[in-house]
Amino acid sequence: MNKRQLGKTGIEVSEISLGTWQVGGKWGDEFDHDNADRILNTAIDKGVNFIDTADVYGDGESEKAVGRLVRNRSERIFVASKCGRRLNPHTNEAYTTKALRGFVEDSLRNMNLEQLDLIQLHCPPTEVYERPEVFELFDRLKEEGKIANMGVSVEKVDEALKAIQYPNVTTIQIIFNMFRLKPSELFFEEAKKLDIGILARVPLASGLLTGKFTAQSKFSSGDHRNFNRDGAAFDKGETFSGVDYEIGLKAVSRLQGLFSDVPLAHLAQKWILMFDAVSCVIPGASNPEQVISNIQSSSLPELTEEDMAKVKQVYEDLIREQVNYLW
Repeated sequence: MNKRQLGKTGIEVSEISLGTWQVGGKWGDEFDHDNADRILNTAIDKGVNFIDTADVYGDGESEKAVGRLVRNRSERIFVASKCGRRLNPHTNEAYTTKALRGFVEDSLRNMNLEQLDLIQLHCPPTEVYERPEVFELFDRLKEEGKIANMGVSVEKVDEALKAIQYPNVTTIQIIFNMFRLKPSELFFEEAKKLDIGILARVPLASGLLTGKFTAQSKFSSGDHRNFNRDGAAFDKGETFSGVDYEIGLKAVSRLQGLFSDVPLAHLAQKWILMFDAVSCVIPGASNPEQVISNIQSSSLPELTEEDMAKVKQVYEDLIREQVNYLW
């Protein structure tokens, strides 16, 4: 597994790592710890050394599974979690230092760990980025040994640009894939200047970029791909990257026609890795086979300039108008 520097954290992470939103099973299913253990251990067996989780994933069960993994393996595994989304209502006013401190301490208890390698604000409201006291809290948590590094998971490029102005922000987690090119247009350049690690999430656009879905595909009632297409529960950009499902299928069909010799899911992740500003890709997995498939993306040959131009043209023709101005 190739490794890359995670910005100014000094950590080297596997360029294909693992996100754990659905690690206990498919979205909407009851959390299955046996399945989670299989997925997580497969990832480590195959060279992954960085796991991204959050306190809201599986209502804390994902963190428990990750903590169990770390305690049961001899390898050095870097753990990132996120905090803030447990706030209800999820508003700027609810982002108090007391609440955030409590969330970090809860995560440590969930995982039975003494320190988190990385804690990230979890897509906070835009107003939070104007509140230095929120960011200063994480300096104190670092002094106390509860965290090693602080980062932010963002929805919008403008939020990412605001976040990296705080000196203690070491990483940005952002949606970046063949359907969301905007981060590469300005943010990547600014992040490189400040040595910010970039975690590319939703690399397969909620599965659209696997090429396995059709107009007839059905999603369970608890699956965000069923209930959140218009942002009913959270930012709609988290679901299919904010792309209209039917238009997304058209774009996928074009991409498959252009790159018929390689699985689209592998191509989509290798495409992300062609950007040297990216520290790692954090695809999710519902079973061990998906972990293995994702990791195979790392070993694909590099894409040519012509290949990259073809992908961009599909984006320009079908996707940009829908997503660029929103995120």
